[in-house]
Amino acid sequence: MATLTDDILADIISRLPYKSTCCCKCVSKRWRDLIYHRHHRKKMPQSVVGFFYEGYNECRSPRKARYFTNLSREYYPLVDPSLSFLPNCGSLDILDACNGLLLCRCWKAADPLKLDYVVCNPTTEKWVSVPATEWPSKVGVARLGFDPAVTSHFHVFEFIDEEAWGVPEDEQDDDFYRRIHTLAIYSSKAGVWKYQTVKQGPFAIPKHSVSSFLNGVLNLAADYNLIVAVDVEGDNWWLVPIPERPDYVDDTNGIFTSQGRVYFADSDRSKLSIWILEDYATGKWTLKHNVSHL
Repeated sequence: MATLTDDILADIISRLPYKSTCCCKCVSKRWRDLIYHRHHRKKMPQSVVGFFYEGYNECRSPRKARYFTNLSREYYPLVDPSLSFLPNCGSLDILDACNGLLLCRCWKAADPLKLDYVVCNPTTEKWVSVPATEWPSKVGVARLGFDPAVTSHFHVFEFIDEEAWGVPEDEQDDDFYRRIHTLAIYSSKAGVWKYQTVKQGPFAIPKHSVSSFLNGVLNLAADYNLIVAVDVEGDNWWLVPIPERPDYVDDTNGIFTSQGRVYFADSDRSKLSIWILEDYATGKWTLKHNVSHL
């Protein structure tokens, strides 16, 4: 195999099923870099692209169900939206998705008050259980960090607010409802949780806050027009104000990553604006696009 040129090797790998292509990434650094190279990537089998959502219909059984819409160029492979391959789950909540992996909260069938975090790949149906902390049933915000181009290991971030931590009501921050008190980070490599009291802020994170993961940093939309960024070790924090917005726009949700950069999308009554974050420390944004709705 070592005598084959990159083009010939890429042509061979491109004829394999997607799962086999994933295995080829583990053969050697040369194969991994070859598959990720932008010149060859378009030839390779594409991963499944799509989104999960829940629907409700009184005329259907069950009335409430989870669905998956496949946006891949190929119709197959299909994804089981119920994630029925996960064992011993009485009910299941999808909390986050990151580069092909899902972070789920799995409520145990034997004891509906107990749960575990589960990280799974819905395409390969492989999964791993993450030992729960003392607070998961009370915590509203847990997110996943995973970058397969860097490592096969992942991190789970659990943002524990004052109420969940047990701070007396009269000592809680009145200006920031459910202010984040403690951050717990789980490393699949170390297999343990790491805890630290949050000294940055104050800030609060909505339950359905949008997040993105890039270069070992988790970025989340927070209340009061902030983006909270923290690395996988919890050593570096940034609270970045987003670009100025109209007073009638309350939610900070349009945060995403693309081409190695962090972006913010803001939509008002007349236009869509897309900004690029130039620097965490200074909080500098550059306007990339303005698109009119009219």
